[in-house]
Amino acid sequence: MTPLSTTAAADAHIPAGHPFAAHLRRAAALGGAEAHRGWTEADGPLPSLYISHGAPMLFEMTEWMTQLHDWARSLPRPKGVVIVSAHWESAPLSVSSTQATELVYDFGGFHPMYYRMRYDTPSAGRLARAVAGLMPDTEPVHEHRGRGLDHGAWVPLKIMYPEADLPVLQLSMPTHDPDRLLDLGRRLRTLRESGVLVIGSGYMTHGLPFVDWSRPDAVPGWSSDFDTWAVEALGRGDVDALAAFRDRAPGMPYAHPTVEHFTPLFVTLGAATDPAAPPTSVIDGYSIGLAKRSLQAA
Repeated sequence: MTPLSTTAAADAHIPAGHPFAAHLRRAAALGGAEAHRGWTEADGPLPSLYISHGAPMLFEMTEWMTQLHDWARSLPRPKGVVIVSAHWESAPLSVSSTQATELVYDFGGFHPMYYRMRYDTPSAGRLARAVAGLMPDTEPVHEHRGRGLDHGAWVPLKIMYPEADLPVLQLSMPTHDPDRLLDLGRRLRTLRESGVLVIGSGYMTHGLPFVDWSRPDAVPGWSSDFDTWAVEALGRGDVDALAAFRDRAPGMPYAHPTVEHFTPLFVTLGAATDPAAPPTSVIDGYSIGLAKRSLQAA
């Protein structure tokens, strides 16, 4: 019998009736019925993604998990993943440990099982060297060897690729300046040509202080207005308007009292072949009133 991976061994302790346990069973059944075809050069560049990632309670949301996993299955299986998360703001540009390292459990108040989850992925050393090679000599890339993936990275990836068999490298977000993040995305663009999935992970609206917890299904106007505005600007290819979201977007500052969950979008757009080409909305709708819109850019 093949021994369980550390990730699978930890997952085996999740109660069988938990929604994430059911998700793992579904994912395993799909993988057993039809192997996930790996990326080849004939596929051309992979898209870049912007994902609204949720918190550990995403593991309890069956529909959202299914959407994320089906999205991953609709794309060729990548050679690796480079991800920029809202939850690592650090300059100069840094990368997470290239070896499997303890996850960053950067949340509080959740069930203890979420602090025992693992996502031990293969070495990302090759990805780190590739990223470093894309940066100018004046911007050396530092590896934080003790820093694992934070929940903006491992929560959605554990749902999308639960086998934990892809190299994953997390990049810090060194600025919130849209132009600089677009430039960072442009530097990462060539990775897509070698089968690497480039992801910006945030949340289309993130006004947690203004959520009406007594009515979690209610969608505040500031959330829907911001989401509609962003979709229309993306559809027009109006990157300048998006970059001026602090001043021009309706719903501000309630939709983003702090901006770190929106600005990863600019890495995604920068990594796209044409940042002004309208991306495809793959996931939309709301969770606790927040817009969970997630996008795919060619």
